[in-house]
Amino acid sequence: MALQIKNLLINWIHDRQLKKYASIHFKKSLIDIGCGIKPYKKLIAPYVEKHIGVDHMDTLHSQLEIDLFGTAYEIPVENQSFESAICTAVLEHLEEPELALRECYRVLKPEGIAIYSVPFIWHLHEEPRDFYRFSKYGLMYLFEKVGFEILELKALSGFWVTFGQLLVYNLYRLNKGPLRWFHIIDGIGLIMQAIAYILDCFDKTEQWTWMYMIVVRKNGIRAN
Repeated sequence: MALQIKNLLINWIHDRQLKKYASIHFKKSLIDIGCGIKPYKKLIAPYVEKHIGVDHMDTLHSQLEIDLFGTAYEIPVENQSFESAICTAVLEHLEEPELALRECYRVLKPEGIAIYSVPFIWHLHEEPRDFYRFSKYGLMYLFEKVGFEILELKALSGFWVTFGQLLVYNLYRLNKGPLRWFHIIDGIGLIMQAIAYILDCFDKTEQWTWMYMIVVRKNGIRAN
C-alpha cells in the first residue's frame, strides 16, 4: 500500500505516456526485456497480439510472468523475431547497456519499434546492480550508434515532480510506528505529489527530469 502511494505520481505519468506511444507504435508480437512481473501487460494488451517476457533466473521479482529465461545480452530467439519491444527502467542496471541495445536491435524485425524508459535523476535502487544514469544526449548517442532511428525522446517531468518525488521517498524513511499506523506519511506524501504535479504544469524545467522515454525504430543495416 505504502509503495503504491509513494510511487503514485510517477507511475501515472510514466504509464500515461507509455500507453500513448504503445497505441501509436506497437503491433503484433512484443518482446518485454527485463519483464519482471509484466506490470504493463494489461496496458499493452490492446495493441499487440503476443507479449513475450524475458528475464534472468536470478531476478528479484516473481518468475510467474517470465516466458523465456535469458538476459538483455542474450535473448533466446532467432534474429528478427518481433515487431515491437519494451524495456522499462532496465538499462541503468546493466553493466554494458550498448550490448543490450544491440541485442534488442537483433531480435526486432526491420521497421520494428522499441520503447525504453530510462532514469536521469534518481536515487540508488536494487543495489548493488545500479550502474548508470542517462542524459538525453547520452541516449541519443547510444541508440544511434547501434543503428536505431530516434522517433521520440521525451522528458517525463520537470524539476518539481523530480524534487517532490525524491522528497517523498526520503520522507518514507520515517514511515514507522504511529506515523505508519495512522497513515500520516501516506497523507503527506499524497499532498506533496499533488503540489509537485501542479507546479510542474506551470514550470516544466525538463533538464531536471527524473526519467526519459524514448521510441526508436530499426532501420537499414546496423551501425558498427
